[in-house]
Amino acid sequence: MTDTIPATPRLDLLFEVSWEVCNKIGGIYTVLSTKAKTLQKLYADKTIFIGPDVWTAENPSPWFTETKVAGLSEWAQSARLPEGVSVRVGRWDIPGRPIAVLVKFDGMYAVKDEFYGEMWQRFGVDSLHAYGDYDEGCAFGHAAGIVIESIIASGFGAKLTPTGRISKKHRSNIVAHFDEWTTGMGLLYVKWKLPQVATVFTTHATSIGRSICGNNKPLYDYLKGYNGDQMARELNMEAKHSLEKCAAHAADAFTTVSDITAEECEQLLERRPTVVTPNGFEKNFVPSAAKFPAARKAARERMLTAASALTGKVFDDNTFVVITSGRCEYRNKGLDLYLDVCATLRNHRLCRNILAFVMVPAWPKEARADLRERLASMNDHPYINSEVPLNDPVLTHWLNNPDSDAVNCRIHQLGFADNDPRVTVIYVPCYLNGDDGIFNLDYYDILPGADATVFASYYEPWGYTPLESIAFGVPTITTSLSGFGQWVLRTSENYFDECGVNVIGRGDSNYSGVVESIAHSIEYLNCVSPKEAKKISKAAMHTAGEAAWSKFIKYYEEAYADALEKTDERMRLENAPAHK
Repeated sequence: MTDTIPATPRLDLLFEVSWEVCNKIGGIYTVLSTKAKTLQKLYADKTIFIGPDVWTAENPSPWFTETKVAGLSEWAQSARLPEGVSVRVGRWDIPGRPIAVLVKFDGMYAVKDEFYGEMWQRFGVDSLHAYGDYDEGCAFGHAAGIVIESIIASGFGAKLTPTGRISKKHRSNIVAHFDEWTTGMGLLYVKWKLPQVATVFTTHATSIGRSICGNNKPLYDYLKGYNGDQMARELNMEAKHSLEKCAAHAADAFTTVSDITAEECEQLLERRPTVVTPNGFEKNFVPSAAKFPAARKAARERMLTAASALTGKVFDDNTFVVITSGRCEYRNKGLDLYLDVCATLRNHRLCRNILAFVMVPAWPKEARADLRERLASMNDHPYINSEVPLNDPVLTHWLNNPDSDAVNCRIHQLGFADNDPRVTVIYVPCYLNGDDGIFNLDYYDILPGADATVFASYYEPWGYTPLESIAFGVPTITTSLSGFGQWVLRTSENYFDECGVNVIGRGDSNYSGVVESIAHSIEYLNCVSPKEAKKISKAAMHTAGEAAWSKFIKYYEEAYADALEKTDERMRLENAPAHK
């Protein structure tokens, strides 16, 4: 990652393709939706986000508005797309309101075998052992590539030749950017059909690296000994790994989100990323200073009341609230370690009782009816409940698989269902989207109510959750195995009062030591004075400001410029006169 600021490349069009455009599933949605406002400032309506149209009239996307976009809407009405491929043009309902095109891709399944054969012949993509969501991702990627080809052929946003087409003999100022393996077929299609278009591929986490960790294999001590192709065969990941690797090698510019993942890419995908593009953040979701006290009060009241109703205990406003959240990956996201920290805290000196939440979407069945009824009866008396605990007082929502859910099993194994008086753990296994049935608040509405967050990740290419936390002024504890943690170590003093973050060194062989270190960090925050807590919160917000997209977008500009340069070189070679 360089610190030089490149000149902003001139672009006629910038496409960005992702499964998470107008489709809120995970961290990539946050990456794109917060980056969009900065891209709009740079390239106005020259940026087009392309996502999957997986929505119906009965279940529309809450983040997309179909509306007229001059020139593009006319293209959509007359576009000659393959049977079973259709598009909707509109705006992504996020700050900046960028153009979005949603693509229906069902027609690609009928031609997938022929297309897979073409991609094998041209790029070496081995789709033979595909299963699961591979076909779905490839069908979308293929359709997205066709849509990009059609938009470019229409001349939207680009300078045309006298014939009304973009010349294939000269590089266009068009960049097509693809995120994750699910869009890899789209990138390869563009490389095949549109050599004058510059391509960028970003892996936010390698599929094989995530699989190695998810299968409880040590990644870091043995990284240099792993062969990506061999591990893909061993872990039955051949198709996804092959597609990701081919897309990384074919792209004019290849990027990833942190130095730690760049090393992983170099070893497992056998290409070092061209540029490291760390994930920035915009504070669009953070309450203003004037509104923050009310937002914090409302969030705490909701959490403390729910905890009281569930456990039968009294949680006053002096309760120390700590949260972990994110993707439900038990080992990769450090959920195992977080629960062990909570158990260890029973033996630590605590100035305030601890209420620890695990807020990760799992396989929930429904919000608990008994909890909802008790909450309704407590509306006039927040925090206070003299009743006995509800049955299984660690769950806010019933699970479809309680006996196999790793978090639920570990919570019970550690005895948290027995209502420990000093440390209470509550599992919230659902998306917090404002309509969960218990809290009925968005995660960003709940976050201000926390006193601390913990993200004890083992595998975390970047780490949006700790960055979100400090943006809200909530101090966070994370590990050196996260890209965000490494960025903090490079840019700040690793103390709460300096940056609002404590990065704990984690490796393959120091699990117990990490548990103790995080427990001591929570103990420290648990006992700081209100004056010191305010200082730490202010430091956290300052650190978040240093990770704003206005400061990180330069790395993407570097990637775009590099891709355009590579495309220039390719077009010169392709059009050079043959030697006699």
